[in-house]
Amino acid sequence: MKKVWSYNPHAGGKKVPPAIQERIRNRILAHAENNYSGKYREIDVRFKNQFCYIDAYSEPVIFEPHNEELFGPREQYIEALRNRPTHLVRIRFFGDEDAWSIAFYTYSHEKYEPSSFDNGSWTGTPEQAFDIGSVYLD
Repeated sequence: MKKVWSYNPHAGGKKVPPAIQERIRNRILAHAENNYSGKYREIDVRFKNQFCYIDAYSEPVIFEPHNEELFGPREQYIEALRNRPTHLVRIRFFGDEDAWSIAFYTYSHEKYEPSSFDNGSWTGTPEQAFDIGSVYLD
């Protein structure tokens, strides 16, 4: 049987060059600031090989009264929550700055699971990926 090549948007990819990393980071941060200001404390955009990871840090919601026996000292608990990121999305680069695939972090399995964009496409822009992941910011 002859092997047939097929496109898989959730396999392979190309290492993101430094110049593209900087442009994409700036695009994502500008989009977040313009559209989601006040819903997060900090956005972290980092790259590793073909992947771009987008995380958010938010101010924690603390319920009163604080149970020190369960959660430890209040100040330490708040600081730990402030430093815990919410993994919004991971996007995969294939060479086109406007066509990345997307995966969501599943906390139940502690890994990224492939997904499609909300318009049904397998690829989209970094800004579209941020918009989809922003459900965690509400």
